[in-house]
Amino acid sequence: MSKSAKHILFLIGALLVASTNLHAQFYDEADDDVLYHKEYVYGLNFNTNAGLLGGISFKHARVITKQMYHSFSIEMVNVKHPKENRVQNYSTGGSYIEGKQNYLFTIRPQYGREILLFQKAKEQGIQVNWISAIGPTLGIVAPYLIEFKDRNGLVRTEQYNPDIHAGQSDNILGTGRFTESLSQAKIEPGISFKSSLSFEFGTFKTNVTGFEAGFMLDAFANEIIIIPRADNRQVYTSAFLTFFYGFRK
Repeated sequence: MSKSAKHILFLIGALLVASTNLHAQFYDEADDDVLYHKEYVYGLNFNTNAGLLGGISFKHARVITKQMYHSFSIEMVNVKHPKENRVQNYSTGGSYIEGKQNYLFTIRPQYGREILLFQKAKEQGIQVNWISAIGPTLGIVAPYLIEFKDRNGLVRTEQYNPDIHAGQSDNILGTGRFTESLSQAKIEPGISFKSSLSFEFGTFKTNVTGFEAGFMLDAFANEIIIIPRADNRQVYTSAFLTFFYGFRK
């Protein structure tokens, strides 16, 4: 294991211990002078590193004080390279992303704090929270498989290789099975941080809908190759928008 990966794993462990201690120190469910004690929300994520739909998320928040909450969340998103370009093979009807060698998905478990900036009435209005969160990032790097017809006319499924497949678009018939790609995936450790504003709506005390908008950073132990010979990175930043729905008690 690389030295940077060891540092990341140490920081992850420290964060988990700290979050447990903070929960034991601050949480008081007996305090009735708060708008809610617990919150559970599910979300759909859109971000600048993905296509139409970036991913999904779940968040659980618990009260610390009248103006502050613990935030425990997990999110899974798809990360795309900005130079991805889908090409269609008109002879077969199949399509593929030209030059792509790997998929990158990120799983982000995070611990954070939510500070209430503007509190709504119990059954109407808008609530605005500022959220900051940090945690590990697990990068799932899966090979991007294509169906390639060789010079003998045989079709085989293999990972894109620029030394073999560059300039061979007529022989790339389409993509391989996604489940087969996932079966060959590798894990790349990292760390994530986000800062955002949450705008919550709802006509009932027990329900919540709204959106969260902000900035996300993922830093991995190593550079991740999505498209060879392109601008691949070790640190990814993005702006995001998450629409969420959930309940409180």
